Amino acid sequence: MRFRRLLNLGMVVLFGLAVWAQSTSRPSTTTPSSRHSSSAPSQKPAADSGIDAGSVIKGVYRNNGLGLTYKIPAGWVLRTEEMNAEKSSQDANAENPQPQRALRDTKEHLVLLAAFSRPPEAKGEDVNASVVIAAESVEAYPGLKEAAQYFGPLTEVATAQGFTVDEEPYEAEVGGKKLVRGDFHKDVGTRAMRQSTLAWLARGYAVSITAIGGTEDEVEGLIDGVNFESKGK
Repeated sequence: MRFRRLLNLGMVVLFGLAVWAQSTSRPSTTTPSSRHSSSAPSQKPAADSGIDAGSVIKGVYRNNGLGLTYKIPAGWVLRTEEMNAEKSSQDANAENPQPQRALRDTKEHLVLLAAFSRPPEAKGEDVNASVVIAAESVEAYPGLKEAAQYFGPLTEVATAQGFTVDEEPYEAEVGGKKLVRGDFHKDVGTRAMRQSTLAWLARGYAVSITAIGGTEDEVEGLIDGVNFESKGK
């Protein structure tokens, strides 16, 4: 079956990260999240979701089910619960869904980690560097068989958000695991925003790690925090 490119609501929420990252003034509607230095378990996964939410302990996000760890930069703030709440709000407010978008429950797209260099509501002149780890059910993408195909709809959403594709998705080894990577950029006034997404398929989900920064070096530094534990450990 040929892979159908669907504009998945969860993916739109994922790219909403870029809006948070470029915002210089955003009113706060939630209580501040804890900084990563404290032990902060992530939101529990939906029932029978097939994937762990993972947890943050002493500045490291760990997901045993995915064999994934991510070292969160010192001083960053977590907004995982807020992004899941925003996703749920968009789900609830979505009226008259397009015919090609099947109805889905909350277990079909989960934000596992959302971390920012400063609170998204805080003012700043530079790009708010950020990392989001998310999982979307492959059932939401009929015909999805390999991670490279995930970048079809991802690119559609990215370009709709004003991003330019740097090059076609390519295989990259990150943290000891082969993933598929896509790189994008966007001019925001006098600033440049760089965004890279790593993706792979696991446990019936398309899992992605998206890093945003103001420079290529900053994005690479964020990706350096990704690590996969060997099965022998």
